[in-house]
Amino acid sequence: MSAELSDLYQNVILDHNRRPRNRGRIPSANRSAHGDNPSCGDQCDVFLRLDGDRIAEISFEGSGCAISQASASLMTTQLKGKTAAEAERLYGEFHEIVTTGKEPEDMSDLGAFAGVHAFPARIKCATLSWHAALNALHGDPAPATTESHID
Repeated sequence: MSAELSDLYQNVILDHNRRPRNRGRIPSANRSAHGDNPSCGDQCDVFLRLDGDRIAEISFEGSGCAISQASASLMTTQLKGKTAAEAERLYGEFHEIVTTGKEPEDMSDLGAFAGVHAFPARIKCATLSWHAALNALHGDPAPATTESHID
């Protein structure tokens, strides 16, 4: 990764951490899920309003490190308007990015998290909100915990 691209990606993470998108509870949410990362204390609640199989609205509330909060913010921008199948596919791409460092071909903002692979403990921080969103999407009432997911 070039230094310029690395700087751009770092700025994406910092921007989403400082000015999170879609933070707050959606009053019309018809699905929600809680996520917990006991190893570092990150917490995330994800709220969805589904219209059929499509995510019409998505938001989050939570606390934690810059990686977890920026990931939750970016996730909401990426999943809004997607179907369940599209959301699953995006999670798969994101998981590959954070576990291998492979940058996405389309140079999406998800690539900002490619550097996370070098810090294995931070992979759980980056994926927490995604696990909670998938639980909400599937109507799974169990809290998403990074201890039950292999990342």
